[in-house]
Amino acid sequence: MALPTLRRTTSYRSWSCPGAISPAAVAEVADPKVNFLLNGEPVSAEVTPTQSVLNWLRTQRGLTGTKEGCAEGDCGACTVVVGELQGDDVRLTTVNSCIQFMPMLEGKALYTIESLRSTDGKLHPAQQAMVDCHGSQCGFCTPGIVMSLWANYERHQRAGTRADDADLRSALTGNLCRCTGYRPILDAGKIMFDLPKVDFDRKALREKLTALPANGDYCLEHDGVRFMAPSHLSDLLARRAEFPQATVLAGCTDIGVWVSKQMRDPGDILYLGRVTELKAIRVLPDVIEIGAGASLTDAFATLCAEYPELAELRERFASLPIRNAGTLGGNVANGSPIGDSMPALMALNGRVVLQSVRERRELLLDDFYRAYMKKDMAADELVIAVIVPRKATDVVFRTYKLSKRFDSDISAVCAAFAIECDGDVVRSARVAFGGMAATVKRGKATEAALTGTDWNNEAVVKAAMEAIAVDYQPLSDMRASAEYRLAAAQGLLYRFWLETRPANPLPASATSVFAGDA
Repeated sequence: MALPTLRRTTSYRSWSCPGAISPAAVAEVADPKVNFLLNGEPVSAEVTPTQSVLNWLRTQRGLTGTKEGCAEGDCGACTVVVGELQGDDVRLTTVNSCIQFMPMLEGKALYTIESLRSTDGKLHPAQQAMVDCHGSQCGFCTPGIVMSLWANYERHQRAGTRADDADLRSALTGNLCRCTGYRPILDAGKIMFDLPKVDFDRKALREKLTALPANGDYCLEHDGVRFMAPSHLSDLLARRAEFPQATVLAGCTDIGVWVSKQMRDPGDILYLGRVTELKAIRVLPDVIEIGAGASLTDAFATLCAEYPELAELRERFASLPIRNAGTLGGNVANGSPIGDSMPALMALNGRVVLQSVRERRELLLDDFYRAYMKKDMAADELVIAVIVPRKATDVVFRTYKLSKRFDSDISAVCAAFAIECDGDVVRSARVAFGGMAATVKRGKATEAALTGTDWNNEAVVKAAMEAIAVDYQPLSDMRASAEYRLAAAQGLLYRFWLETRPANPLPASATSVFAGDA
């Protein structure tokens, strides 16, 4: 095979790799540099494939305002804001720098707490409001909180609105503070909109981002380890065929923890975050097709517009920075038994789209998982999309999550139910639970106990509750005992019946509280 022509793109010395490339060729020519904007200024940084943004900021640039707390994306002390081109616009999102790898910043903008104060020393309204409201005590978590407030400020300033209590609480779900009790922080989030306005120049940022090296298929190599980031789906599939052992990276919310807490070496990395095709979300007449690179924030926004019953699950799916970074495709492809998206997707008859250089195929999500972390997926295949049917008028749907904390916690039980009725008779039923055992799966015996029955009949739901014990053999762990999980799962099915029985339904529990992006 003839090697492709390799070219330097700028004096920053990042390589663009337009065609198929052999491992030897990568090792020979790749240069370990990433090109991005740091607080508005262009940077060409020499990094390793799995060096965290947090580590680089503190050790290489001395920007120590960004703190390390948990190193796993939970506490928010390391919160930063990333800007990237989105068509003719620029999007700003909060992310956890402790679990983001430096090469993922290629062609983007990174903002830290040090960037907010103006050149004359004047504090940004998000900072000044924290001072005025005494929102900081020990101060360790304060920079991350301020960055979350800044992103929220920019989003609302752009829309000509201001945050309410629910929106501020949602924006701060990823920021833990052990000192203040949050009341003064929430007060600061309100009064920052009353202070003299500070405008963010998005046009200037867009021009600077456009001026960065256009790296196409970005390749970075360090000590024989490759970070491969194609920009087209065909190239991504070709890389997967050539490097089937490479770790596939999307939002880094899981793999980042492999490195930061488990000290695992993921080896070669194949990053899909630069493939524009995979970020697309298409609302078609019969289905919603969500690309594997679309963020959880964007995916849930589209799904909740179709299924408002998902609103509470969206709000409780990790934190806003995690949803901004993570992808729905990544959650599905990871296949964790505590992945909160899968029960809902299964209950909605969702499908997963797999593609390789050989073929493209679709299968029902509940057929995708074979055993714990085992999937019906060839070594050269990638999850490229998730497909969810549009809502039918006769579908009754609910999701429920039980966890020790309301916000940003792993499920003890995550349940989803969907029934289709002819009058009061259940024509079909789909029941799915996560957090119960080795895989997320449908409850076929429970579904059979419901199908063809009168949905007003309490004896029907009681029989289906007993069938849950046939479908699932729950496990015990630090989050819940097996006995609790079974009882909770049965109780959630009963709750679903109470909320949806035609004769005397109770109000749905779902809320519509959420926060978007700047």
